[in-house]
Amino acid sequence: MPNTHCPDWATALLNGFSQIFLQRHPLCGLLCLLATLLTAPGLFGGALLGGVAGLLTAQRRGYAKVDRQAGLFSYNGILLGLLLSLALPWSALLPPLIIASAGLSAMLTQQWLKRTRDPQCLSAYTAPFVGLGWLLLSFAPAQPSPLPVELTMPSLLAALLNGLGQVMFLDHPLAGGLIAAGLLISNRRAAGWALFGSAAGLAFAVLHHENAAALSGLAGYNPALVALALGQQHRQPWLPLAGVLLAMLLTPGFAALGLVPLTAPFVLACWLIQATGRAWHQASLDAAPCALRDNRPRLR
Repeated sequence: MPNTHCPDWATALLNGFSQIFLQRHPLCGLLCLLATLLTAPGLFGGALLGGVAGLLTAQRRGYAKVDRQAGLFSYNGILLGLLLSLALPWSALLPPLIIASAGLSAMLTQQWLKRTRDPQCLSAYTAPFVGLGWLLLSFAPAQPSPLPVELTMPSLLAALLNGLGQVMFLDHPLAGGLIAAGLLISNRRAAGWALFGSAAGLAFAVLHHENAAALSGLAGYNPALVALALGQQHRQPWLPLAGVLLAMLLTPGFAALGLVPLTAPFVLACWLIQATGRAWHQASLDAAPCALRDNRPRLR
C-alpha cells in the first residue's frame, strides 16, 4: 500500500535507515535517524548524504523502483557516510568521497540483486559497505581504543543497548534505546533476537576479560545483526544460535589480520550458516532416492 503521508523519496530514505537492521519500516528508520541526530550530530550529515547519494544513483540509473522504495540502495551508503564522517577529519574532499562511495555501493548492490533473485542465493547484507569500508579505511588514521570502564549493573545494561547502537557507530545507550524501540514497532520478534545477540556478545567479551569492547558495545553489534537476520528467516532457534556463536568466534580473526571487523563477521557468519543449511538440504534430497531404492523388496 502506498504511503500517502510521506513523499516517495522520504519513505525510501527512511526505509534505508531501517534496512541497516534488516527491516522495511519508515517509523523504525525515523527512530534510527533520530538516534544519529541526537547522540552523534557530527555523523548525521554524512549518514544523510550517503543515503541520498545511494538513492539518487539508483534513480538516475533506472534501478527497480520497488527496490529503491525498500531502501535497498540506501543503507550501505548510510553506513559509509557514518564511517567516513567518523574516521576522517572534515575537509572539502569528505562530501564528494561520501557521495562517490555511496553511489558505488548502490551499483554493487544492483549487480548483486541481478544475480541473486533466486531465493536460494545468498543475500548481500552489508557486503558492499564492508568491502568499500576496508578500502577507504586504509587511508584513514588509526582510531583510539575504547577506554576501560568498570563493570557495574548500570554499565552492563547500557552496554546491552550500545550493542545495537554500534551497528551505526553510535556508542550512547540512548541511541540503542531508540533503535530497540524502532525494532519493537517494526517486528517484536526481530527486537527480541537483536537484544539476545547483543547480550550474547556482551557475555562472551566479559568472560574473556575484554571489558572495554564489551561495555562499548563493540562485542555485541555483529552477534545482534546475525541474530536479527537468522532469527527472522528461520524458525529453528539453533540456526541463529549457531550464527551468533560463529560471529563471536570470527571477530578476533579479522583483528588478527589487521582489519577493522566492521560488519564482516555478521555477513560471513550468515553466509556460512545459510550455505551449510542449503548444502545439507541438497544432500538430503540427493540421498533420498538411494534410501528408497535400498528399502525396496529384493527379487529372489
